[in-house]
Amino acid sequence: MMSENEKNVYDAFKKLEIPYTRYEHIPAYTIQDLDNMRLKMEGRHCKNLFVRNHNGDKHYLVLVSPEKKADLKNLSAQIGSTRLSFASSERLSKYLGLTPGSVTPLGLLNDEGKEVTVLIDEALKNSKHICLHPNVNTVTVSILYDDFIKFLKWRGNKFEYVKI
Repeated sequence: MMSENEKNVYDAFKKLEIPYTRYEHIPAYTIQDLDNMRLKMEGRHCKNLFVRNHNGDKHYLVLVSPEKKADLKNLSAQIGSTRLSFASSERLSKYLGLTPGSVTPLGLLNDEGKEVTVLIDEALKNSKHICLHPNVNTVTVSILYDDFIKFLKWRGNKFEYVKI
């Protein structure tokens, strides 16, 4: 049975006229999990990291090319922030309505206050399609990268490109 959180993603896609391909699979907590499944999906996957600044008053969703490791010290300097660290599961639930292992920018649907800033690895912007969890880690959706940007603009959260 589909969760309300997942259904909200498809409702948003319908409203924005974003076509998608849906792939069901066993729970995937990491990019490695998805790779091990050897599923044929159209699009580029990305790692999604939910972090906060040292004071805990700013939250960021970082989208990273799967082959890279995010250097949080370098990233904090790039965006002019205090030290960044991974946010707790409680914060993830509060701001994005998600649980660990299902982190996705589609969780911005739950960020009513538009408090989360999205930081996108520049390497991802050359992707034709991008693959994302629709707020659950048992499904992956593939959408056009341009439609992903359309979604971000519609949500109204700040987003910017960073070098990772």
